[in-house]
Amino acid sequence: MAAPVVEAETSGRAASRPPARERKNAKFSVHFAHYKWLYLLLLPGVLYFAVFRYGPMYGVSIAFKDYVPFLGVNGSRWVGTQHFEDFFSNPDFPRLLGNTLILAFLNLGIAFPLTIVLALLLNEVRLSVLKRTVQTLVYIPHFLSWTIVASLSFLLFALDIGPMFQFLNNVMGTNIDFLSDPAWFRPLIVLQEIWKNTGWGTIIFLAALSTVDQDQYEAAIIDGAGRFRRVWHITLPGIRSTIIVMLILAIGQMLNTGFEQIYLMTNALNRDVADVFDTYVYFVGITQGAYSYSTAVGLFKSLVGLVLIFGTNWLAKRFNQSGLF
Repeated sequence: MAAPVVEAETSGRAASRPPARERKNAKFSVHFAHYKWLYLLLLPGVLYFAVFRYGPMYGVSIAFKDYVPFLGVNGSRWVGTQHFEDFFSNPDFPRLLGNTLILAFLNLGIAFPLTIVLALLLNEVRLSVLKRTVQTLVYIPHFLSWTIVASLSFLLFALDIGPMFQFLNNVMGTNIDFLSDPAWFRPLIVLQEIWKNTGWGTIIFLAALSTVDQDQYEAAIIDGAGRFRRVWHITLPGIRSTIIVMLILAIGQMLNTGFEQIYLMTNALNRDVADVFDTYVYFVGITQGAYSYSTAVGLFKSLVGLVLIFGTNWLAKRFNQSGLF
């Protein structure tokens, strides 16, 4: 008789126990009430991405339509992949792709490593006053707009009167107009990128360097390791995961060379090497009114960036490194 009684009691408790969904909702309510102020702080960021990032995705559909502003997005007729086919068959496509990739690889191969090198150099400075002063000086250019950076470049390299124009031409014994010469457009762009953003990019790496175990340095010093050996065998492996994550993000932004900087430095003489996807979208979409065609170009660039992020992350995981996700 004991077994039926126990079974009845068990079934009674099971019947009185609330369903799993109700338990989950109650648990979330308690969690939300406990962290309500953190969720409130999260709300502006969520709204920003919802309104300015995900909301405009509705307009991407015009890349597959013959968009007419008077008819609207829904009223315009579908044309499928016609704009993509026109773009890939356009004679400008190889030139735009080449210019964009060259600038992207120059920034990735020069500016990105310099960010790590600068962070390592700052990390080796032991005098706190000097370290803070240098950090402040290298951070300041990041807060200047590209308009100011371009204006400073025009003042420094202005024909005949610019101090850098006079200095470089006196050293090289030439008379080069650096602002108009196509051969000097890419070096100027890379130099601007280094001067403006290298110092700011060191913030994440300096934060990662602060987490490296100091006991390893002490053990290496006892073993007789020099400063370069300590950096190579302790510091760099300690921030390797951060370097990989930042590299994945940088590769994902390869085709996003920046509209404002390129546009301000472009003129009629260097346009052949200056035109990139970002400026092409502006000239075709805004000045010529080809909204659907320019949207297709922008969508192609975004899809390539997405593929690059996933591909680089997959390679990082393949080589047993921590990826972005």
